[in-house]
Amino acid sequence: MITAGDFRKGVTIEFDGDVFNITDFQHVKPGKGAAFVRTRLKNVMTGAVVERTFNPSDKVSRAVIETKEMTYLYADGDLFYFMDIESYEQLPLGKDVVEDAIPFVKENTNVTVRFFKGSAFSMDAPNFVELEVTDTEPGVRGDTATNVTKPATLETGYVVNVPIFINRGERIRIDTRTGEYMARA
Repeated sequence: MITAGDFRKGVTIEFDGDVFNITDFQHVKPGKGAAFVRTRLKNVMTGAVVERTFNPSDKVSRAVIETKEMTYLYADGDLFYFMDIESYEQLPLGKDVVEDAIPFVKENTNVTVRFFKGSAFSMDAPNFVELEVTDTEPGVRGDTATNVTKPATLETGYVVNVPIFINRGERIRIDTRTGEYMARA
């Protein structure tokens, strides 16, 4: 159990039958009346963000979130198969669990999978990945205006805007948190 007065960013709690991550909190002591804790909570299962107010003495259960390093193996329809790198067990995950990170992951890439009570609820790709450009328009000679970009399709099927000098077959670095081009690899 954790009291609301001990809330910090990043703490995961069980509240109203759901699991929430504290994304923001503020201890408020008005001039008149009792103090309270204003929080912004993100549901780790659905991604919904809610704001709640607690008394500093309110107690909630701390949620235990497991993280495992796993290797992406292959996709079969709407299921994506991952292997635990310690026990070599294979785990199929649905598209709803992996949809945010799977455009940046190719086969045999290590990822982080989060579990709550044995059930996987999210997957994170590495912060930076190197992928090959499989399709893009050739750059126009003499077009050197600042910040000229063009769409490029990567080997995973993800489309990203890249500078005009990037050509088909080149490897580029992508920031998976924002989905943007970083540099040539």
